[in-house]
Amino acid sequence: MTDVLSKIGHQTLVMGILNVTPDSFSDGGQFLEFEKAAEHAQRLIRDGADILDIGGESTRPGSERVSLDEELRRVIPVIKLIRQVSKIPISIDTYRSQIAKAALNAGADIINDISALRFDERMKDLVSEAKVPVVLMHMLGEPKTMQQNPIYRDVMGEIIQFLRERIDVAVRAGIEERKIWVDPGIGFGKKVEHNIEILQRLRELKILKKPILIGISRKFFLGALASDPPLLPQDRLEGTIASNVISVMNGADIVRVHDVQATKRALRIVDAVVRGTEAAKSD
Repeated sequence: MTDVLSKIGHQTLVMGILNVTPDSFSDGGQFLEFEKAAEHAQRLIRDGADILDIGGESTRPGSERVSLDEELRRVIPVIKLIRQVSKIPISIDTYRSQIAKAALNAGADIINDISALRFDERMKDLVSEAKVPVVLMHMLGEPKTMQQNPIYRDVMGEIIQFLRERIDVAVRAGIEERKIWVDPGIGFGKKVEHNIEILQRLRELKILKKPILIGISRKFFLGALASDPPLLPQDRLEGTIASNVISVMNGADIVRVHDVQATKRALRIVDAVVRGTEAAKSD
């Protein structure tokens, strides 16, 4: 994992999404069965994913929480299988410390916490003890209610302030500064205009001096901007690639996507321009 993560800042890392859920907004139900999830994980690896992000609970707007046992049942066997066949870094997408601990024991390397260590008080201690990278994401409220008329006076200013406070909490808990990543939370408690402004002002997040992760793949606002009525999730590839190109040119270090191969091809060109030609050849 060290070899991959050492590329941050020199090459854009592509995090492939594997949702082991029945109700995710884009691919819900497609990979709920173990065999299909395992097959898709191997496809993402073949397509060039630098990291796999595995989640067992949907965090789409309006989503309901699942039981601890169900989340464990969905993700742990898949993590164990991936670890048997590949050394690729695995991120567990969860806000529950019990799930994160089981995932780390099964072979995961990174914790991606949409709550930025807020929903489970034990999470920060787990991350500190495990000494693994953690993604802290901005979100208003919780997934079930986050899209109910979100309001900001200064969307990027408020995101930066929130993440600065969560970084302070993490550091006080003993989490190493160099292992903290930040995510502005595109689509998590944001209207279309908020998401656009985040992309426009993304470089302002550099003030936090942390790797920036963007999760924008196939999200609703891309479909809404591209067409009226909005495009369906499976038709948002072009919008996803365009927004990820903008993100990297404005400072993003890791992009979380469904379509790994197409994204990798596009970002090789972007990295050649933004980071220098050697970065584009390094993978």
